[in-house]
Amino acid sequence: VVTDPAFTSDPFTIHTRWIETEFTNTITPYTPTGTEETEETAPRETVVVEVGGKRLEVSLPAFLGAAAAAAPGDAGGGSGAKKPKRKAVKKSGSAASGDALASPMQGTIVKVAVAEGDQVAEGDLVVVLEAMKMEQPLNAHRAGTIKGLAADVGASITAGAVICEIKD
Repeated sequence: VVTDPAFTSDPFTIHTRWIETEFTNTITPYTPTGTEETEETAPRETVVVEVGGKRLEVSLPAFLGAAAAAAPGDAGGGSGAKKPKRKAVKKSGSAASGDALASPMQGTIVKVAVAEGDQVAEGDLVVVLEAMKMEQPLNAHRAGTIKGLAADVGASITAGAVICEIKD
């Protein structure tokens, strides 16, 4: 039950710096009775998880790790349980391969810096793509001539869509 007059008075007088400037701490700290496990003494288990294509080790209390490691459909998650097969994950690296320059993500074209037949050097700006209020420049992955330019300002494109080809 909150009994501090700052909370119970009218008008309500709490402000953002109240806890730092006016709060008088009279709350008694929790002291364990010794029968329950503390965070330091509880058995822990390390579980490897994959997030966004990166593997991370997470340390959990043992009772949580066992539940997280059990695959869906396991009868008991016992020691004889098979590990789930690892599935291939699409990597979102450079979408440029061969002659084609493709969009690495879904977005809207906000700038086209080249025209059909232009000569570009490796690293030259081709288009600027906007996704989630952020602009992503797409540069030429090789030197050559722009062919088949399919980019118009304001056009929405999907991930993997070919923007143009850069031919020798």
